[in-house]
Amino acid sequence: MTYHKEPFTKRSSTIFLQIVIILIGIGVLAVMLWEPHLESRNVHATLFEIYFKDPFLAYVYLGSIPFFVGLYQAFKVVGYAGQNKVFSQAAVNALRTIKYCALLTAGAIVAADAFLMIAARSNGEDAAGAVALGIVATFASAVIGTAAAMFERVLQNAVDIKSENDLTI
Repeated sequence: MTYHKEPFTKRSSTIFLQIVIILIGIGVLAVMLWEPHLESRNVHATLFEIYFKDPFLAYVYLGSIPFFVGLYQAFKVVGYAGQNKVFSQAAVNALRTIKYCALLTAGAIVAADAFLMIAARSNGEDAAGAVALGIVATFASAVIGTAAAMFERVLQNAVDIKSENDLTI
């Protein structure tokens, strides 16, 4: 029995990408937890008032769940690539989940932007900055969803061809 050791560069690049994905998740979570303290209306508020009496903040946290699920699935896809299992149904399923998570995230951002626009108009304020950030984030989510859908389709075709070849041999 021969033991084929995985090349160090391939293993290290997989680990590097997984670390980047983890750092993205930690960074986004840190910003989500830190940002409410910067709002002027929360200057004298307690932690309970900041985190549990703001329905919009609760919506943001609820709407971020698909983002973090998508990050976890990206972590898994990178792991599959590192194990030479990228041409598997599990990788296709992970890409499909990333696609749906990206679309859900984009939808949640659009709904939040709509809420911000309505709230700003009723208060006579301008929500242009928040809406512009929302548009950029929605566009990024749509691009990620589209790319995941394209990779899913290509990978599904490759998996189908591989399974046909496995049956003929």
